[in-house]
Amino acid sequence: IIVIQTIPGGPSEKVGLMPGDRIVMLDDSLVAGTGITNRLAMKKLKGKRGTKVKVGIFRRKLKGLIDFEITRDVIPTFSLDIAYMVTDSIGYIKLNQFTATTTDEFKEAVKKLQDQGMGKLILDLRDNTGGYLQSAIDISDEFLKKGEMIVYTEGKNQPKETFDATSKGSLEITELIILINEGTASASEIVAGAIQDNDRGVIIGRRSFGKGLVQRQLDFPDGSALRLTVARYYTPTGRCIQKPYDQKNGFEDYYSESYHRYLNGEMEDQDSIHFNDSLKYVTPGGKIVYGGGGIMPDVYMPLERDEQLKYYNTLLQNGLIFKFAFDYADRNRNRLQNDYPDFESFNKEFIITESLMKEFDEYTEQNGVKYDPKGFEYAKDKVDTLLKAYISRNLFDDAGFYPIFHQIDKPFLKAVELLSDKIS
Repeated sequence: IIVIQTIPGGPSEKVGLMPGDRIVMLDDSLVAGTGITNRLAMKKLKGKRGTKVKVGIFRRKLKGLIDFEITRDVIPTFSLDIAYMVTDSIGYIKLNQFTATTTDEFKEAVKKLQDQGMGKLILDLRDNTGGYLQSAIDISDEFLKKGEMIVYTEGKNQPKETFDATSKGSLEITELIILINEGTASASEIVAGAIQDNDRGVIIGRRSFGKGLVQRQLDFPDGSALRLTVARYYTPTGRCIQKPYDQKNGFEDYYSESYHRYLNGEMEDQDSIHFNDSLKYVTPGGKIVYGGGGIMPDVYMPLERDEQLKYYNTLLQNGLIFKFAFDYADRNRNRLQNDYPDFESFNKEFIITESLMKEFDEYTEQNGVKYDPKGFEYAKDKVDTLLKAYISRNLFDDAGFYPIFHQIDKPFLKAVELLSDKIS
């Protein structure tokens, strides 16, 4: 059982566990080499708050095991992956979900970026599956002027309820681009829809998931509960976020709809998307937007389909770049940390050498992927960048990953291009 990263502020970090540590013993029971599953390991590690669990750790270059006694506690969860300045004026924030702490995390990050000169912002909601409605409203409120609608709900037996922006926003004049994709859902779609329908910013990416149902929880005396769908969410222009249930095969089509986006070409070509004119809406600024489920971006970014990337995609699908980067960082952690004490020095000075790349090629061969010279040469920049990004993540967490990965992230680069064009 290998520790990839400890959660900041969590019980394991507090006692001194480190990335790369191997858990050999759990409460005097051997777990290394026993074939223990993730599920069983988690069950043994978790427990009632305040209770203790003993772990015996193997750490490279140290003799014997190190014993730790961890006092179980609430595991802090964070919804903000990273916030950093891309240029002197463009900031970037990535949210992975909307939780009870999202608004505070977001405001704190915004303040730090504004202190560094941020006048434009890229808000990344890709693969953000949503969460708390109130957090989505609060985040939207930061960008919108008082009285502008954020979202409304309405159901067959539920009267219309509207949520409007207040005068508390700190980003009302900040230029904004939001990144979305097919994994953007629920609360994330509320934010994207509010920004798009109020002509407040530009949405870049692919059509979002389409999850917009309002549920009310009814609790029963025995501790069980029923979640009853009572309404739907609508964007300010009146678009229903929820994708319809009334396909030919009902629920089966509904749950496989995302897969069908690949089959019908929507993921690779905007022209494959067929809009329903009866679901056409117009924003206050005159922009035409479409309903029918999910949020359609203003700037469409297709999935990259290139036969010459077959070798690169095979490496990705087998997780070989990620696995090799972890092994490399784990073996060389002490040296790397001494040579590069912070991300800035790593980003500036660390390079993927020919000898390291040869080592990687041998690793892929050993793991069942035959080396393809032409395929490798075609995707060399992508492989180099991703290897460096993953090695950096193992040393500096997400703060070390995204600034490097963004060098090959086309939707991100498009957002930077558009915001930079506005400067001139």
